[in-house]
Amino acid sequence: MLPEEILLQLQKPARYIGNEWNAVKKSPDRVFIKFALCFPDVYEVGMSNLGVRILYGLLNEMDDVACERAFHPATDAEKIMRNGPIALNSLESGLPLKSFDILGFSLGYELCYTNVLNMLDLAGIPLYSSQRQNDLPLVIAGGSCMSNPEPIAPFIDLFVIGEGEEVIKEIVAVYRKAKQLSPSIDKRELLKSLCALEGVYVPSLYDVQYDESGLIRSFSPLQRDIPARIKKRVIPDLDNSYFPVNWMVPYIQIIHDRVSLEVMRGCPNRCRFCQARSFYYPYRQRSPRVLLDHAEKAYASTGYDEISLLGLSVTDYPKAEELLGELINNFMQRGVSVSLPSIKAKDVTGGLLTLITKIKKSGLTLAPEAGTEKLRERIGKDFKLDEFFASVEQAYRLGYKHIKLYFMIGLPGETQEDLDGIIGLSRQVSELKRKVEKGAGNLNISVATFIPKPHTPFQWLPMDGVEKIKSKQQYLSSRIKALGPKFKISFHDSRMSFVEGVMSRGDRRLSEVIFKAWQKGAKFDAWSDSFNAQFWLDAFREADIEPDFYLVRQRGGDEALPWDFIDIGIDRETLSGELEKALT
Repeated sequence: MLPEEILLQLQKPARYIGNEWNAVKKSPDRVFIKFALCFPDVYEVGMSNLGVRILYGLLNEMDDVACERAFHPATDAEKIMRNGPIALNSLESGLPLKSFDILGFSLGYELCYTNVLNMLDLAGIPLYSSQRQNDLPLVIAGGSCMSNPEPIAPFIDLFVIGEGEEVIKEIVAVYRKAKQLSPSIDKRELLKSLCALEGVYVPSLYDVQYDESGLIRSFSPLQRDIPARIKKRVIPDLDNSYFPVNWMVPYIQIIHDRVSLEVMRGCPNRCRFCQARSFYYPYRQRSPRVLLDHAEKAYASTGYDEISLLGLSVTDYPKAEELLGELINNFMQRGVSVSLPSIKAKDVTGGLLTLITKIKKSGLTLAPEAGTEKLRERIGKDFKLDEFFASVEQAYRLGYKHIKLYFMIGLPGETQEDLDGIIGLSRQVSELKRKVEKGAGNLNISVATFIPKPHTPFQWLPMDGVEKIKSKQQYLSSRIKALGPKFKISFHDSRMSFVEGVMSRGDRRLSEVIFKAWQKGAKFDAWSDSFNAQFWLDAFREADIEPDFYLVRQRGGDEALPWDFIDIGIDRETLSGELEKALT
């Protein structure tokens, strides 16, 4: 919440006014605990995050807790804050973040780390946890980046590893008890109490030692009663877990401007490159009955004209056809559409495709991931070429005009043949349209860079360096361009992938690099038009840290990894066995 005279100077003032439909507004003076839910990106991105909505609603159900929101200001608003006396504050009450009891950051992407530092600085809060006194907020963080929180560990008091619906209530209960005993909380004693909760990691209570070559020699708790390993929190029963049916409706369009129904967590597939599958393991589902109830209540409280199904592989949901049919029957006559994310080729045929065609026929997104069958088998991709081509042909017959294909480059064991396979497969998809009508089909090809992420079978493998990735991108670009104007190809920035790779695979020594990059001006690194690779290269050099040590080095099978202390639910032996299968 910003003063009106400042709002009038901003490009999108609705980012900062709060008071949305279904927002919760409590008087800060009448609650015992003030919790600020912080998202290190602009409002439109943060309000599209389901986790933020879940925690916001859940915390505000507690009578003595006021949960408010704060997002990273856009550049125009930050400039005014820097030039004036205004500190970063919350949307609901306009209180400075510095006056809250707890700040909770949602971290879903490694390239948002500099924004975390920038938000703390804008709030007038010291960046390092060791510099924050007892009268300053407890700074906690959670999200999918917690597969390896070490690079940002020195800035955070406490991490939540895994799913937060249950543990966040336990954290509040411990904080409440401490505050009842004394208004002046001893933060170190509080953190010792909190580390007893399953899924809570307090980095300041652990010591890391390195050998002369830079490898981790030991990672150990500082006291006997502190757990040596942190077990990930999991919500076992999604049907009875909290879902925010009083869906907030922003005044401006956000990235995902609709109601999102979470149909599942985890994934039944075993793609060896996928970190999300490990982080959200095990696979769990919500029943159609519960999902339909959520849809009705969310629609009634918002009037949204779109409902989206959310999950890692929605069309693998066993009752997808039943659920989609019910949603269409219940909502189409009310002018409400139903949308799906990308789908698997085998699910395009049959009754499910007939239903999908009713709700969307402008484009179809499919993800072969690799250009050859050999490489798809290596990465564990469930993909059959005959099913794929049959599905594409069927889609053309049903009137689809555009098809989008997702691929990755830099996969383990990739050869020139695999790159040429991307070209060949793309050409075949376009040519299939000639079986239906005159002319080849329009095709968009999106190519990402593979990063061997923690807690996957490929976590020990090196990643392709920037120059190698650029060379592959240039080769694919020239070959696709030669196919003609019906083919469009786009690539993820290799330099952004480089920084993401280092941060996802690094240890807490990288905190100095994050700090120096932020000092140089790094922020909004997740946005290609804001990312500045030179800031990061200079930061690595000044911190005397070689990024290739983390990125392009093969790691030994018995090497201690920075994230080994996290029990993700899939043991190291299982991952190692999957790696052996992939390589042989």
